[in-house]
Amino acid sequence: MPDFESLLYRFERSISVLGRSKSTFENYARHIASISLHYGKIPAELDPEQIHEYLFMLQKRSKTPSQTYFKHTVYGLRFLLKTEGLAYSFLQLPEIKQDKKLPVVLSKEEVWAMLQHCTLLKHKILIGLLYGCGLRCMEVRSLRLADLDFDRQQVKVVQGKGKKDRYVPLSSHLIRGLKTYISVEKPQDYLFGGQIQGRAGGDFDSRYSQKGVQWAVKEAAKRAGIRKSVCVHTLRHTFATHLLEDGLDIISLKDLLGHENIETTMLYLHIAQNGRLKPFSPLDTLFAQCKPGSK
Repeated sequence: MPDFESLLYRFERSISVLGRSKSTFENYARHIASISLHYGKIPAELDPEQIHEYLFMLQKRSKTPSQTYFKHTVYGLRFLLKTEGLAYSFLQLPEIKQDKKLPVVLSKEEVWAMLQHCTLLKHKILIGLLYGCGLRCMEVRSLRLADLDFDRQQVKVVQGKGKKDRYVPLSSHLIRGLKTYISVEKPQDYLFGGQIQGRAGGDFDSRYSQKGVQWAVKEAAKRAGIRKSVCVHTLRHTFATHLLEDGLDIISLKDLLGHENIETTMLYLHIAQNGRLKPFSPLDTLFAQCKPGSK
């Protein structure tokens, strides 16, 4: 359609210059393309009535309480207006209220059960890193052998969310498992490899897939008999909560999680106590409390 290609170029350029990821562009671009195809013209040529009618259609179609597709469409349109130098009021876009929900958190016994019910060493190490280091799904998938420092007992998280590097403690228990895993699986670059798949732009991805990580976590929770709704990020929430309960202070936790603002980290104060200790991995206290014969 007329002007869409040039619009998309400006959109991609704006997102790139502002330091947002390629996946952010691809996500928003899909929503911009959908609304453009629906009306046969670019969103900047639409009026507020058409935008509201389209958003209403998305709400009626959505089957999830969070209406993720609806929200991402609004976010994409906001970014597009910014790209075109137009105010949000140009299309009278609605405000998106943030859900105020406390995260699902597992007990130490439940984490221990998940580790014990992993059928593959790869999955046990994967879950150990997600919980023991508080990693996001993309961060654990992107771990390279070069990021592991066994001597200093640290993991370097390279270009995590917000394109920031950070170091997190690596439990001595996890180091033993990692050495065994590396010896057996012999990874060459990424710690967790997978089938090589093509991506947008002609790139190839040799990392363990996002769906693979999600399946491993859900399968371990299912085998462990956990009734809570468990996803990959649940282990990160549990990491943060357990560290606060074990005495770590909120400022140190903020740095370990890689949060930009302390307000984001303060969420965990609603479900845990905090103290003042040197950063450590919760896997250390997990083994001390839960390993057979330790009590």
